[in-house]
Amino acid sequence: MLAALLCVLAAAPSQAAGYRYWSFWDRDGDTWTYASQGPGTARPDDGAVQGFRFSVSADSQDAAKPRGPADFADICARTPAQEGRKRIALVLDFGTREDAPRGESPPAPRPACARVAEDATSAEALASVAEPLRYDSKALLCAIDGYPKSGCGEQVSGDGRARADSEETKSQDRNGGGPSVGLIAGIAAVAVLGGAAFWQARRRRG
Repeated sequence: MLAALLCVLAAAPSQAAGYRYWSFWDRDGDTWTYASQGPGTARPDDGAVQGFRFSVSADSQDAAKPRGPADFADICARTPAQEGRKRIALVLDFGTREDAPRGESPPAPRPACARVAEDATSAEALASVAEPLRYDSKALLCAIDGYPKSGCGEQVSGDGRARADSEETKSQDRNGGGPSVGLIAGIAAVAVLGGAAFWQARRRRG
């Protein structure tokens, strides 16, 4: 799944503004840092703060950071600690109107406190507080809290519209244009989230 996604992204043209997708972040003190691993493998400690941001990004250096309150004590103030479980503060930022797919309006950013098993991943924490989640056929995370209603990691042009699969685009593909390694890594990291949540759901049904 992940290898196929990387191949598709590597073949995509570089002339577009970027890709519209959910990025994943860690809170380090007062600073957001682009996560070094996917939420499907990250296992944050009790008291961690993590964020998801929906935006159009050219690469990981360009990616927009989550907005809004990001203090663990405030976010989890109404979720008491529980023996054998941990609390993770999540900041869910649905982005701006400029980054939204046509015809959709982003909800306001919101925090959430996930109380999950001690060995839970960030993916499991997200699933506990932000359903419905939506995935594509490759298990890539497409929507949090049902947003957006359509689209999934699509490439967009400079005006924010999804690029059509035109003959010009195909010609650019053959010429070797492609997105930056940073953006590929970012989207691939979120793909790990989808895979982890998919297998977690199967395990629960079993």
